[in-house]
Amino acid sequence: METAVRISHTSGLILQTIRSGYIYGFDIMEVTGLPSGTIYPALRRLEKDSLVRGDWEDSKIAFRQDRPPRRYYKLTRQGKDALACAVERYPLLAKLAPEEKATRR
Repeated sequence: METAVRISHTSGLILQTIRSGYIYGFDIMEVTGLPSGTIYPALRRLEKDSLVRGDWEDSKIAFRQDRPPRRYYKLTRQGKDALACAVERYPLLAKLAPEEKATRR
């Protein structure tokens, strides 16, 4: 049986935020209150560890909205499992869960 990945409280919060529908960096920053210097390195680590998958949006969409392209994140199966373990390990995560966001993508 595969051992569950142990993640930090911050990584658990980011995974939970993505699961709630906040799927790009700035959105995650606004909901969690964490700075970009925490969010973006954590997202890169989570992606490297295969807990999230990131995909760039179509640049035409960003251009029409006069902003840079966003990288949208989605939990992988391993990410969902790691989040479940993190919620058990850090019970406060369940209380910090952001409300579900309506998907606009």
